[in-house]
Amino acid sequence: MQLYLGELLTDMADSQTEASTGPELLEEAEPLLSNLDIFLFSLIVGLIVYWVIFRKKAEAIPEFKKLETPAPAARETSFIEKMKKTGKNIVVFYGSQTGTAEEFANRLSKDAQRYGMKGMAADPEEYDMSELSRLKEIDNSLAIFCMATYGEGDPTDNAQDFYDWLQEGDADLNGVFALGNKTYEHYNAMGKYVDKRLSELGASRIFDLGMGDDDGNLEEDFVSWREQFWPAVCEHFGVEATGEESSIRQYELKVHEDLNMNKIYTGELGRLKSFENQKPPFDAKNPFLAPVTVNRKLNKGGDRHLMHLELDITGSKIRYESGDHVAVYPTNDATIVNRLGEILGVDLDTVISLNNLDEESNKKHPFPCPTTYRTALTHYLDITNPPRTNVLYELAQYASEPKDQENMRKMASSSPEGKACTALYQSWVLDSCRNILAILEDLPSLRPPVDHLCELLPRLQARYYSIASSSKVHPNSIHVCAVVVEYKTKTGRTNKGVATNWLKSKVPTDNGHKATVPMYIRKSQFRLPFKASNPVIMIGPGTGIAPFMGFVQERAWLKEQGKEVGETVLYFGCRHKNEDFLYQEELEAFEKAGVLTQLSVAFSRDQEHKVYVQHILKNNKEAVWRQIHTDNAHIYICGDARNMARDVQTTFYEIAEELGGMTHTQAVDYIKKLMTKGRYSQDVWS
Repeated sequence: MQLYLGELLTDMADSQTEASTGPELLEEAEPLLSNLDIFLFSLIVGLIVYWVIFRKKAEAIPEFKKLETPAPAARETSFIEKMKKTGKNIVVFYGSQTGTAEEFANRLSKDAQRYGMKGMAADPEEYDMSELSRLKEIDNSLAIFCMATYGEGDPTDNAQDFYDWLQEGDADLNGVFALGNKTYEHYNAMGKYVDKRLSELGASRIFDLGMGDDDGNLEEDFVSWREQFWPAVCEHFGVEATGEESSIRQYELKVHEDLNMNKIYTGELGRLKSFENQKPPFDAKNPFLAPVTVNRKLNKGGDRHLMHLELDITGSKIRYESGDHVAVYPTNDATIVNRLGEILGVDLDTVISLNNLDEESNKKHPFPCPTTYRTALTHYLDITNPPRTNVLYELAQYASEPKDQENMRKMASSSPEGKACTALYQSWVLDSCRNILAILEDLPSLRPPVDHLCELLPRLQARYYSIASSSKVHPNSIHVCAVVVEYKTKTGRTNKGVATNWLKSKVPTDNGHKATVPMYIRKSQFRLPFKASNPVIMIGPGTGIAPFMGFVQERAWLKEQGKEVGETVLYFGCRHKNEDFLYQEELEAFEKAGVLTQLSVAFSRDQEHKVYVQHILKNNKEAVWRQIHTDNAHIYICGDARNMARDVQTTFYEIAEELGGMTHTQAVDYIKKLMTKGRYSQDVWS
């Protein structure tokens, strides 16, 4: 705007200069002018004279300043200043993808009170982690790290910046507890890296790295580490436990009587009314409500329900690539929610807020507030997984039967008779798959206040699915392939998977009501090779075929564009050819069109002896070795981590030993090098 006004005034000044020489020139050329020309010329001169005489003195061009708007309150990024301000001397940082590491961090920060200290849990994404070196400014201070590993040894989303900083930073470390799963190749990689890197940077460790195995008993691993960790802290600082094992409430209840309904959260994860007024960009805190356009059963028989869904992302500006994950936010079964309300004798439609007693905390509420108990138990809280030992310990005080109190405290104990206590928790809670409803039903004397229960239960987490489509072919649609989870427990109850049963119910209708799914995209490293001419070997039994449907669609599209596309080989596995050969028609059509160079399927139960993908892989060992060793093939594995991925990897070792003339150690190194080069990728779960 300033530039435009400046040009306008300059043009007017230039015209004034030209006007001073104009009359002389025109007078000499008068015979050439018509009466009309003279009239027009006189008019112009008159206007110029008027402007010169009557114009105001030139004013300075005004400076256009931005409107002064009150700046939003800046979030405190200095955890050191916050600790000083609130009298805290322990900070527990967490790298969490599913909420478990955050939950453990909160438990450790609460533990501090037992030892006369004050702790705070902190998200590294919200703070300036370079301040770790300033921790010594606070007496008897301690930094603890609860770090989960995601994907192929990657940091969680909220710890990515911290991970990047660590590679260059300077810090001070005191204790690390890592969360992982031994079935994965990169077991606890993030925790190990944080521990190693901070040690290299001159940090002082006061207790050893602890490693939790989610494939075993993560809760037991954590409790065992924690009960050895705190005595080491006490010894280091010369303090003693206060012995206070009493329940410590973190939030206080406020019941709202006459609150405007427009101010009440009804399932939104971030901005109030964000589901009614959708605004991009869409992410974990602002998911897109995608209409379900297709929901069909994939299997032709059997007692399972395998399904294919299509989510419409038209107009959302969401972009995805083959191999990415779609995250969906499910809701709990209304039957379970209603039963909880009935058992606890509570009006689920009461509008409440749970407000943090620590006013300086960044986390004001355990979930979006104000809301109703019904919304909290439906949208925000995990009510179907077995509760952890700390929840049982806190709830024990509300059991009117002394025996029930004793058993609940025993299960949460790490006393000398700890093994027996751990076994009780393992058998009665974990092995029996008792969720909070089952526990309340089986312990009639246990009737906690619903607000304390809501405070203790972990958040309901998003579920991730490998996208079963290519954006090159389906730019406005995301495809999902999933199996509905349902099973009988040892107590005779039927437990249902939260997300898959919820997705099963999302059926498109013609009555104008759209079935929608709150979703966002999580980027992945599971990518097709940059050069389309590289061969690809895909191994994905069951729903592990999902990302490969996207890969094959993309390879077909590349061929249509006239690109040179290398061999495309798929090893798929299912139980019976006539029951659960997923996407059979589509895959056979791709094979017929020459997009799939080879389609090999293992039907595990169609013959007397079981046949799995690793067996048909071994049967094709010569072709496999040529593709890997000579033709620079990329290998992709998707599906079960506990058995399939491990067995397939062993098969590759055997092929390298047999056809590559390697020792077992050399074969292992060979496959590891493929991983390092990005030629051996896994998208697996346990």
